[in-house]
Amino acid sequence: MCGHCCSTPLLDQVPASLIPCLDSKVTMEAGGLPLELWRMILAYLHLPDLGRCSLVCRAWYDLILSLDSTRWRQLCLGCTECRHPNWPNQPDVEPESWREAFKQHYLASKTWTKNALDLESSVCFSLFRRRRERRTLSVGPGHEFDSLGSALAMASLYDRIVLFPGVYEEQGEIILKVPVEIVGHGKLGEVALLASIDQHCSTTRLCNLVFMPAWFSPFMFKTTSGHVQFDNCNFENGHIQVHGPGTCQVKFCTFKNTHVFLHNVPLCVLENCEFVGSENNSVTVEGHPSADKNWAYKYLLGLIKSSPSVLPTEDSDSLMSLDLESRDQAWSPRTCDIVIEGSQSPTSPASTSPKPGSKAGSQEAEVGSDGERVAQTPDSSDGGLSPSGEDEDEDQLTYRLSYQVQGPRPVLGGSFLGPPLPGASIQLPSCLVLNSLQQELQKDKEAMALASSVQGCLIRKCLFRDGKGGVFVCSYGRAKMEGNIFRNLTYAVRCIHNSKIVMLRNDIHRCRASGIFLRLEGGGLIAGNNIYHNAEAGVDIRKKSNPLILCNQIHHGLRSGIVVLGNGKGVIRNNQIFSNKEAGIYILYHGNPVVSGNHIFKGRAAGIAVNENGKGLITENVIRENQWGGVDIRRGGVPVLRSNLICFGYSDGVVVGDEGKGLIEGNTIYANKGCGVWMMSSSLPHVTSNHVSYNGLYGVAVFSQKEGSGEFPGGHGAQENFSEDGDAILWETELEKDDDPLRRPIAIALVESNSINHNGASGLYVQSSEALHVLTNVIHANGDRGITVAQSSQLTRVASNSISCNRQSGVKVEAQCKVELRGNGIYDNRGHGIITKGDSTVVIENDIIGNRGSGLQLLPRSDTKVIKNRIHSFRAYGIAVRGRAKALVQENIIFQGKTSKTIFQQISNNRECIMQNNKFLVFKKKSDTWRLVNPPARPHLESSLRGPSTAHSGQKVTAMATRITARVEGGYHSNRSVFCTIL
Repeated sequence: MCGHCCSTPLLDQVPASLIPCLDSKVTMEAGGLPLELWRMILAYLHLPDLGRCSLVCRAWYDLILSLDSTRWRQLCLGCTECRHPNWPNQPDVEPESWREAFKQHYLASKTWTKNALDLESSVCFSLFRRRRERRTLSVGPGHEFDSLGSALAMASLYDRIVLFPGVYEEQGEIILKVPVEIVGHGKLGEVALLASIDQHCSTTRLCNLVFMPAWFSPFMFKTTSGHVQFDNCNFENGHIQVHGPGTCQVKFCTFKNTHVFLHNVPLCVLENCEFVGSENNSVTVEGHPSADKNWAYKYLLGLIKSSPSVLPTEDSDSLMSLDLESRDQAWSPRTCDIVIEGSQSPTSPASTSPKPGSKAGSQEAEVGSDGERVAQTPDSSDGGLSPSGEDEDEDQLTYRLSYQVQGPRPVLGGSFLGPPLPGASIQLPSCLVLNSLQQELQKDKEAMALASSVQGCLIRKCLFRDGKGGVFVCSYGRAKMEGNIFRNLTYAVRCIHNSKIVMLRNDIHRCRASGIFLRLEGGGLIAGNNIYHNAEAGVDIRKKSNPLILCNQIHHGLRSGIVVLGNGKGVIRNNQIFSNKEAGIYILYHGNPVVSGNHIFKGRAAGIAVNENGKGLITENVIRENQWGGVDIRRGGVPVLRSNLICFGYSDGVVVGDEGKGLIEGNTIYANKGCGVWMMSSSLPHVTSNHVSYNGLYGVAVFSQKEGSGEFPGGHGAQENFSEDGDAILWETELEKDDDPLRRPIAIALVESNSINHNGASGLYVQSSEALHVLTNVIHANGDRGITVAQSSQLTRVASNSISCNRQSGVKVEAQCKVELRGNGIYDNRGHGIITKGDSTVVIENDIIGNRGSGLQLLPRSDTKVIKNRIHSFRAYGIAVRGRAKALVQENIIFQGKTSKTIFQQISNNRECIMQNNKFLVFKKKSDTWRLVNPPARPHLESSLRGPSTAHSGQKVTAMATRITARVEGGYHSNRSVFCTIL
């Protein structure tokens, strides 16, 4: 014998015909038969002989294991008590090990007898004793018994009752008083049992039978205390009821229009089953799990813990294999690339529409009919230096503005925020790549505890199809669902009345309503599921339900991906929500979820919509390439929108519609084809510390409803009907008090501390009859003006902003507008510093330095107060008054520009223009140096008024400008240029 052989008595169990050949491993390979031939010979052995051969030695053990795809597969598929290991979901996919699958089937058929008495005594001797005493009772024509009832009357403990092919109809209820095993002989479908069975014993097993209800009761089987095991059975048109502390284990069964009702069950297992054509719910789990537990509870718990988990590993965390023609071929589930299709840089000539008063191809700044100065010089402001005028004579001054824009700290690195190029692939930082489910569970102990918990009912690897409902969990019920498929149902899962569900790696698609529905304080964990092509929302959360929704793919829905309404809550984290017909996440009717770390993209409407008094904390999401607004806030919506990346949308980045509110803070709003932020009339948001750049139209636009809604249709959203069963629900009867300090009400819309740069049109455009405060923003290098106020019947207050290097004027105020400009720094814009036609404009304590046009242009019929400003223009006038403008120019410091220009220009003899106590500084020699030191260069952010969120924001503008030094050289060209430095 070889050195690995077991003791000699084991050879007594080996067939005598094989003993001469069992010399050694060497004999098998060299002196005897080849291994391939041995495998062919051993493939004819039955199960007991295979077991004995595996005990001979290590070589024979490995040889028996090598028969996995031959003999073990044949034994597994040939067993009448079980089906394909991956039935019904993937019957064409082979298991990892046929031997292990057959082992599980074989052991399951034996373990139903392990009752409480057996566990206290010796299991080994108890099983041997039963095998000797156990009888087999045959039922059928020509056999010992004619009916099941007569056989049960004669049965003893753990007897086996075999029903031969035929139809057995019992006229009365069958009561099982002793543990028995009832098995159908032959193929499944040849034995039909029409009966109503009530189990009153500790354990029962039923196998290979077709159950139908008796004429007098819809219940085919019920138990209130014992354990029942169903293997490879069909159930048709009836009910099964298990009441706690009773338990059940159901494997490889088909339920056709059959309802499984589990009430207060401590633990039940349904695996590898098919539920077809239910008229109501396929499985109902009701009531809190019973504290009383029968003998089978520990056995089932051990069986669950020892079985392979459906939880993914790092290597297996990928999308399920689906044949989805509509899926974007360029999308990958864990990608960190964004492909820009057909986008153009908003500052490129192709995407910049002609501006009024401009001339294509002109290199010199032109003055239009309204006094607007337009510079067509190529934008070189990114380098921090304003371009010198190439047409200037050598005896004129050259001018440079060296600056450093320190805006709010963006979500992403500066390298990401460059100009978007057509067809470019942009790499997202690693911090924005989605974690796998396993990583999230390891990070979140509460989620891991939920994923590992087993209580109530475990439904695993089942198929629910072509019926009304899948699983209904109610009245404090508990259910766990792993690796199931739900398709072509009205809904997949409903969880209500303080119930809890755990759903892991399920496939939910083509439901006629919502896929997963939670209401009345339902909760639990919904993780790693693939939810798609549903007629309503993928996940519907209502009435104080509070689930954790983690690492799911929710896509191609005919309406929204996730809806939260009616005081619904929940944590929605690290999901991929894409290609839904309506909003990816829809929050309304006082829904208040936490939405963080999701990728929401390629939706046919808004990425996230907050409507009808919805709330929500929306943080650190990537919201991209949606057809409508990235985030759409309307009708009393008051979310906190913080630290999100909202980019490459086909419309606006953030839309704040009628009566929209909320805090919009610290977001990166980048390269959307519409506006960065669009605010409609009667909305009162707080827009603070955002990075708004490279959007196709305005950076921030404020429009009145009547005049703005028709012009820019991109942000409009369809109102969904979320009332249950089509009836209107008055959610206001369940409203919670709003005590969230992050949503303190404000009376005036506020745009504060944002970095608004490189947008295609004006940085800020105002056309509204509502009051507005614009404070401490950086508005830089936009494709039109820095700020345009086209309509403002209420006061628009613009204070402590840095407005620089914009392609046209820094600020323009149209007629009949009320605007206050205070404490701003307006530097190096390509047109005038400020143009005003307004009938009530106050310009006070601003620094208007280095703009290509005049520092201040007052147009006819304007009414302006210009007080305590510092004004300087190298190429034009400090202040230019056109026509009969009414103005009070008082206590300003006005620096001289070019030698050929005067400091102040007045076109006509205008007595309504009053000049008082102004200081005019004219250079006299080369050594003259002017410094803006008392006070230092504006804006003075440390002294500016802040909004209510100042204490919460860690991304404020700091030290925007501390010193401006103006050094003027006179008369002729010199190597000493004029510098205006913001440090």
